[in-house]
Amino acid sequence: MADSGIKIFWYGHSCFLIETPQKKIITDPFYKNFGYPVPNIAADIVTISHQHSDHNGIDTVPGKPKVVETAGEHNIDGVKITGVKSFHDMRNGSQRGENIIFVFQVEGIRICHLGDLGHLLDQPTLKQIGEVDVLLIPVGGYYTINAGEAKEVAAQLNPYLVVPMHYITGYIKLPIAPVNEFLKLYPNYSEQKQLEILAGKLPDQRQQVCLLDLASK
Repeated sequence: MADSGIKIFWYGHSCFLIETPQKKIITDPFYKNFGYPVPNIAADIVTISHQHSDHNGIDTVPGKPKVVETAGEHNIDGVKITGVKSFHDMRNGSQRGENIIFVFQVEGIRICHLGDLGHLLDQPTLKQIGEVDVLLIPVGGYYTINAGEAKEVAAQLNPYLVVPMHYITGYIKLPIAPVNEFLKLYPNYSEQKQLEILAGKLPDQRQQVCLLDLASK
């Protein structure tokens, strides 16, 4: 990348590649038996929101990435990552355990990956997350917040860009909803192969929904 900015690619479920001119970050990689093609990308950093096999496939990532899987402040080779404790359900984790929300600060852009968030956000959590430019949000329900709840969370965080994740496709077999349930709440959504943002050039309006195609890298 010649210009200062970021690219975001979606590889299925909650797995994204966040690419900067210097670093490659993979979120929530999955194992081969999950269904989606496993990306062959040597990353510098891998984040794991929780220890389920469709989110913690660290061994599938080539190279020797540094792994971040805990709450707190992390500084990995100049990349600032904040992990915020949350839950995988609406009962304080009693059903499915804890979940870590990750906020990445790269090239002056703040990206929030909600992992398998299972509830709306309270004020202390919103304060820990802080300002969000790009929101990667689960929308499929059952294991996570559903489409309507995702819209509420997006309104709570009020980012410029909202990218849905964790919904049913032909690659996987889970009791979760298709992305259309979320998209129909945002009739002006856009669809792109990848998300590319130059530093200092965010959209004029907030809560713009962008559906990413499945990447094939």
